[in-house]
Amino acid sequence: MSDRVEASDRVQADVMMSFLASEELSFRIPVELCYEAHDPYAVRFTFSLPGDAPVTWVFGRELLIDGISRAAGEGDVRIRPLSEEHLADLLIMLQVGSEQALFRVSAPPLVAFLDRTDRIVPLGQEMSGEGIDAELDKILASQTP
Repeated sequence: MSDRVEASDRVQADVMMSFLASEELSFRIPVELCYEAHDPYAVRFTFSLPGDAPVTWVFGRELLIDGISRAAGEGDVRIRPLSEEHLADLLIMLQVGSEQALFRVSAPPLVAFLDRTDRIVPLGQEMSGEGIDAELDKILASQTP
């Protein structure tokens, strides 16, 4: 994993994941992780599959944290550790309709990345008083005819 910090309100890292194409075929791909304080609940994963344009998925930060120690998620995004061992590799399953993609990632780089996001916006403090006002303004503005 390589860490990149571009600003005090942003964390980026590059990790390698295994794309599990089938039981017999897998290949490693680079994935860029990005967290920004202005969107404190989300982590963006940009997958760079060979021969395709990069694809970005948005994950809930709390879902990632939960998926490190137990099966988490439902629907389009599911994460689970491969074993009960502390910091076991993780399986990440993404699904769109009947199509799905399965990835395997080492937990320690993901934990290190999430730890860095917690230094910017501590878990549970995503909505400071200022943030709540800004979110309410956005909601009210979108409700105005």
